[in-house]
Amino acid sequence: MKPLIIVAALFFIASCSAIRPEPIHKETVYYYQARTDKPYDDVLAELEVAIAEHNFRITGHSRVGKVIRDRGTQNFPEYDTVQFCNLSHAKILLELDPHAVHYMPCNVVVYQFKNQTLIKTHLLPENTDNPKFNQFAHKMNLKLKAIVDFAAEE
Repeated sequence: MKPLIIVAALFFIASCSAIRPEPIHKETVYYYQARTDKPYDDVLAELEVAIAEHNFRITGHSRVGKVIRDRGTQNFPEYDTVQFCNLSHAKILLELDPHAVHYMPCNVVVYQFKNQTLIKTHLLPENTDNPKFNQFAHKMNLKLKAIVDFAAEE
């Protein structure tokens, strides 16, 4: 009876490992980052201006650091995430690759670290096997970098 239980357990373990699906996309995620000594609130204000100037709309803003401080953790540093989108760009992106929905919305994080403010965003891959996607990604990455640079500019 014991060998039968062991064999059944081995089949069960083997079947569990086979359930994991392979990911559709395997890629490296690249980020673009800038640092500044500007006051934190000035960086957030400039970020909002830059997003609007590039014809995006803010879809969400999470003030993580503030909420943690409001819940009683004094002196907790600033951490914010700002999500934004342009539906015309979104349509093009999704027509080029329906799986690219995981890049949406665009996202910029702003946080304090070692007396500086960091502004960081993820970039779209420019080296896929779809040349039209790569061209679109290059244009979008230039916009994302310009938004980060504007917020950081002193």
